[in-house]
Amino acid sequence: MQAYAIGIDLGGTKIKGALVGRVDGLVMEADAPTEAEQGPAHVIDQVVKVIKGLVASDTSLRVRGIGVGVPGTIGDDRAVVPYLSNLPGWTDINLRQEINDRTDFENLPVIVENDANVAGLGSAHYGAGRPFDSFIMITLGTGVGGAIIHNNRIFRGMTGGAGEIGHVTIDYVGPYDRSGIAGALEGYIGQRFMSHHARLRMLSQTDSLIHQMAGDDLEGLTPKMLFEAAQEGDQVARDMLAWAGHKLGVALGSCVNLLDVRKFVVGGGVSAAGDYVLDPVRRTITDYVIPSLRDGIEIIRETRGNEVGMLGAAHLIFQHLDAHAPSGSGS
Repeated sequence: MQAYAIGIDLGGTKIKGALVGRVDGLVMEADAPTEAEQGPAHVIDQVVKVIKGLVASDTSLRVRGIGVGVPGTIGDDRAVVPYLSNLPGWTDINLRQEINDRTDFENLPVIVENDANVAGLGSAHYGAGRPFDSFIMITLGTGVGGAIIHNNRIFRGMTGGAGEIGHVTIDYVGPYDRSGIAGALEGYIGQRFMSHHARLRMLSQTDSLIHQMAGDDLEGLTPKMLFEAAQEGDQVARDMLAWAGHKLGVALGSCVNLLDVRKFVVGGGVSAAGDYVLDPVRRTITDYVIPSLRDGIEIIRETRGNEVGMLGAAHLIFQHLDAHAPSGSGS
């Protein structure tokens, strides 16, 4: 019988959840506002609200556990959330215990993991990463997240913090990212930072469509506007997206040299710009890779969007079931 699990993606503004079948994939979705300003207890109540709604959607299905992706580093226990930068008040909260205390699901296993890691796992088993046994997932959103997938599993490092590509420095005297790292990739192409850089570069480019979209001072400029202007043929917007792609290519080249991983899957909101960003990455990356490692480099876009985060969170449970299944039995 097919196993089912709940996958939760805990975001700064919205909590997204899905009922996932191991074979069928995404069965149904639900969401709720995060309302982070009301504190961790309220946010956890919102998470549980989504979980209960999904479980109640079809009581004939046997849900085997709950996986949760959160925007922070999670330790080896995969239960305690030490800190979340975009959700106030989150310090050393045992999210597993909090969910179990609020539900009556007979203590189903709850596994908590970094959101980029679960996006990578979802891509590996349900998305664009399926052709690859090993690859690096990059999520381009408010920040820049990353995951290392090796043999279709998350490589977590010694304490669970591996894959933080957004904090890789590409210019030691460059701008600081949200964690205070100088010249880090996120300090260039995270959404807020990228909008800031684009505004400064484009203020004098008054012939750009961006001035019609974001106003003369460009205070409202967003990466989405850059993409829309690029689609309309705006060369200034295309150049800005190519600038972002070049920065990403520099960082990915270092990843190849360090890990000998040559496949990359790019997801998240900024990835919607597609080849306006990814073609410059492809042109740049080999300039920063030693010659013996250049063969087979491939950079593709994740086409399932935010679904991979929920799918990957649920797949944490399927891997848990495999690891704890009696010898010779299935789940």
